[in-house]
Amino acid sequence: MTYALPIILGLLFGFALNRVGATNPQNIINMLRLRDTFLMKAIMLGIGIAAVLLFGGLMAGIVDPSHISIKKAYWGVLLGGALLGSGFAVAGYCPGTGLGAAMTGRKDAMFFVIGGLLGAFVYALIYGAIKDTALFDKVLGGAVTLADTGNEKSVTLMDGQWLGLVIGAAFIAIAAALPKRIL
Repeated sequence: MTYALPIILGLLFGFALNRVGATNPQNIINMLRLRDTFLMKAIMLGIGIAAVLLFGGLMAGIVDPSHISIKKAYWGVLLGGALLGSGFAVAGYCPGTGLGAAMTGRKDAMFFVIGGLLGAFVYALIYGAIKDTALFDKVLGGAVTLADTGNEKSVTLMDGQWLGLVIGAAFIAIAAALPKRIL
């Protein structure tokens, strides 16, 4: 039962990705080139709704802040993000959309997933040699968040939960206002 919920949620997420066209790399590339904003709208709407639910749930006491895990920010994360973003732009897949596309039988996505697993394997092999380098020096003090979890520093002068609600609402409004095509 421990694994049932994540598997079910993963399958539903993959289904949703496929349904909105995120498993087609051409749709992603068109979004990144600002030629078709449908996926951009779906992503921004999803982030906005999730933010409103998360921060609203924190404010209402429904969400336990101890369940929120804030990842540390360090130089290696920025480098990895740049590599991921470059691969995203070139291949038209990110890890989630790549897995979803592989499940639909796309051969290019299967190579993408194998490449990602190979990259993770190589990272695991070299981790011991790089763990004491500047790649793991903290950026902005490490873990910083809008949500008050009691463990991390808040980056805002106002209550982070309210700011999270405002940002979530802004994402929803931007998603609604985006034109079908920007360029």
